[in-house]
Amino acid sequence: MAQWNMGKIMHGGDYNPDQWRHIPGILDEDMRLMQLARCNLMSVGIFSWSALEPQEGQYDFGWLDEVLDRIAVGGGKVFLATPSGARPAWMSQKYPEVLRVRPDGQRNFHGARHNHCYTSPVYRQKVAQINEKLAQRYADHPALAGWHISNEYGGACWCPRCQEAFRQFLKEKYGDIQTLNHAYWADFWSHAYNDFDQVEASSPYGEHSVDGLTLDWKRFVTHQTVDFMRHEVAAVRKYSDKPATANFMCIYPYDGLDYWKFRDVLDVVSWDLYPMWRGDSNDYAMAARTSFSQDVARSILGKPWLLMESTPSNTNWMEVCKLKRPGMHLLSSLQAVAHGADSVQYFQWRKSRGSAEKHHGAVVDHVGSEHTRVFQDVMQVGQALEKLDSVAGAQVRAQAAVIFDWDNRWAIQAAQGPRKDKQADETVFEHYFALRKCGVNVDVIDSQCDLSGYQLVAAPMLYLLKPGVSENIRKFAQKGGTFVATYLSGVTDENSLCFLGGTPGGGLGEVLGVWSEEIDALYPQDQNAVVFPDGRSYRCGFLCELSHLRTARALAVYGSDFYAGMPALTVNDFGAGQAYYIAARTEQAFLDDFYQKLTLEKQIERPAGNLAPLEEGVFVSQREKGTVKTIFVMNFSAQAKHVALREKSYTDLLSGACVSGAVDLAPWDVRVLQYC
Repeated sequence: MAQWNMGKIMHGGDYNPDQWRHIPGILDEDMRLMQLARCNLMSVGIFSWSALEPQEGQYDFGWLDEVLDRIAVGGGKVFLATPSGARPAWMSQKYPEVLRVRPDGQRNFHGARHNHCYTSPVYRQKVAQINEKLAQRYADHPALAGWHISNEYGGACWCPRCQEAFRQFLKEKYGDIQTLNHAYWADFWSHAYNDFDQVEASSPYGEHSVDGLTLDWKRFVTHQTVDFMRHEVAAVRKYSDKPATANFMCIYPYDGLDYWKFRDVLDVVSWDLYPMWRGDSNDYAMAARTSFSQDVARSILGKPWLLMESTPSNTNWMEVCKLKRPGMHLLSSLQAVAHGADSVQYFQWRKSRGSAEKHHGAVVDHVGSEHTRVFQDVMQVGQALEKLDSVAGAQVRAQAAVIFDWDNRWAIQAAQGPRKDKQADETVFEHYFALRKCGVNVDVIDSQCDLSGYQLVAAPMLYLLKPGVSENIRKFAQKGGTFVATYLSGVTDENSLCFLGGTPGGGLGEVLGVWSEEIDALYPQDQNAVVFPDGRSYRCGFLCELSHLRTARALAVYGSDFYAGMPALTVNDFGAGQAYYIAARTEQAFLDDFYQKLTLEKQIERPAGNLAPLEEGVFVSQREKGTVKTIFVMNFSAQAKHVALREKSYTDLLSGACVSGAVDLAPWDVRVLQYC
């Protein structure tokens, strides 16, 4: 695996010179402006296939040669993209099989992005050819830093080739049709198959009520996408050993692909982030959502990642495309660095003149000069990043983790009941938010990740248990770890078949020391309470599980309804550790207090050293390299904040000032503090 190490935090963006190659002077001006903005890493050629190969087999690399040469002369680097994200029109016309087929069996017209079949032999051949041409030509180019493989992989195809590949996927997984029938509980509604040839992909126009089939189809889409990326990387690897990445989408994060399955083909994780900053009190929660996604990106490979796309101003696709308020661009950019990013990059460098993204924010606006507020903000970020070379490559070490598993979220989405929308993603975030308020670093991990390096692991709504997960949790608790679970945990196995013998099943119930008899779904106007013996009470509702004690003891009970007095919060001593069970969805205040108490009891490291919760609006994160620790203190609020620090002296890397004991932050302010 190729290693990413530039020795500095890189700055740049998505550069599309092919759109401007017919306009004299643009390239010269771009080079001048990049130097001015301290941009030193550009992603080039992402959607350039029609410019690189205007006719089948006829290539034009002259314009790309000049761009890379000019960037190299200026001391910059590029991620050179493979152009598979959008194919040229000549290909769709000559080889219509490359176009995707919709669930209703109709083939798409040419157009859009990622409108191509990952299974198509023709498309794979054409992609390999252009990738090899690029790698052969630019493998030794001084500007080349790495390979940007495609762009924001996503979507599925229901064509006959994909259907057959799906059947082969199932054959390899189940071996014989009866094993598949059992895994799908196929006798229900007479859904049993006699042969794999009878199986069709899950579709709203066909079978969509068999949870196991729906889950396997989603898994297959990821499998086929990973296989396609592996095919792309293999073509590049014939001539180049530079690091390969693919930019993933943060749509909390993107639901369509299990990003953990890309671990073995990526050298470095890249992430696209477009938070909806509003310039008001909502930015505090938005900052937590953003850091959640950043912590997923870091946790996939367990090392620094790259912020491949962000906007320096606004987007053009949100319902309300609000501008970033003064100070927010620096603050949000350094938030990514605080959570492990070794780059800050933008979509895009120069604002397109036409088509779908002509109103999307960019570093260089249509006015074409540096005399804009946005360009000055970008210059400020570039100047700040130049002061953070010592942070590049530093790790974010967390003693606490939250489990966020794609198979699990897909299984919960497909399940009929106990509510239509079970808000599983939102629930995971609420637990994460509570931990971040404590001022601790947090990893966001897959359920099959190694837990041994953590002291505290939370697994909200771990509905589906993949093989080995219960065993890992058991070992974690036995050796002294603290495990936190909630309602709707351990309900099904990896095929979405319910466990028999009680819930939580699959061995998880023994760790938690409880069993759940029923779960109550409450209407919005309904609520209950989690009541402690000392009289403290917190609101709960939405979903309330009726559980019984086995070996656990109750810490709090329900306050009302026919299950008043039943356990609402329990703890079970298990080996040298403990397992907590939260039986209902509670108000955020409960989780805030619960995790504050737990992190203090377990002595989870707090970078700022605060024993009290951080003030609302403030987040703290820490990166480490050797003995050097760097603390990022960030204020995502419109009020000034005072943050107490450890009893040490710090240097503010941005201002050079000495800081001791505490730091004062203006609204939307950030400090980067370092001590040895």
